[in-house]
Amino acid sequence: MSDSVLYEVSDGLATITINRPDAMNAMNTEAKVALRDAVVAAGADPAVRAVLLTAAGGRAFCVGQDLKEHVGYLAADRENGSTLTMSTVSEHYNPIVRALTEMPKPVVAGVNGVAAGAGFGFALAADFRVVADTASFNTSFAGVALTADSGVSWTLPRLIGPSRAADLLFFPRSVPAQEAYELGIANRIVPAESLAAEAATVARALASGPTVAYAALKESLAYGAAHGLTESLLKEDELQTRAGASADHAIAVSAFLSKTPPAYLGR
Repeated sequence: MSDSVLYEVSDGLATITINRPDAMNAMNTEAKVALRDAVVAAGADPAVRAVLLTAAGGRAFCVGQDLKEHVGYLAADRENGSTLTMSTVSEHYNPIVRALTEMPKPVVAGVNGVAAGAGFGFALAADFRVVADTASFNTSFAGVALTADSGVSWTLPRLIGPSRAADLLFFPRSVPAQEAYELGIANRIVPAESLAAEAATVARALASGPTVAYAALKESLAYGAAHGLTESLLKEDELQTRAGASADHAIAVSAFLSKTPPAYLGR
């Protein structure tokens, strides 16, 4: 890993922290590679049962692409007649978002400040967004003559509908935390000084929960968004069979009958 992204695993929870606060956690190449590697590692580690994605400092969660680095790459492309600069989408942003959305474990984004561009995309790729009351969201892309990336064209309409998503994409603006909650972008809003503790509490609760069931829920929600009722019912049958065969389901039933709290194993 790199100092630009911190990675820690404790009691089933992987905490990934974007750590460039002096640059508002903008993503230079080093940070993009480190974030991609951290998210992929968390998804593949059987000891990890939930992920908390957050950022250092209080001003920004992530403002997307580091434009200071970006402008240098654009100049090199113009000089060489190439388009290598935008390969960052396929090399970095796409793998990060796919790893977040497709890993068979829940992901919590602790949004401590501005989430813009790709940073907005990373937050949207999480299953839950715990948001500081001082935070805000901005698509930003059209403001620098670019189109959506980092999955925003897929995640944002699913959360707030295509009409509102088009408005935020064509006319980028800062969406404050309360409006983000009303739109359905934020799941919970907490005081800024409590963000770290509250996001960790949510993530730890998920890390100690029924991991197989959570994985099935993620899969069923993604599947249902792109398929009809008949196909979705068949998928539910498949996933419920899987969850019903898990050790955690047996533990939950036993705990219910004995009126004791379940102690899930994550399998």
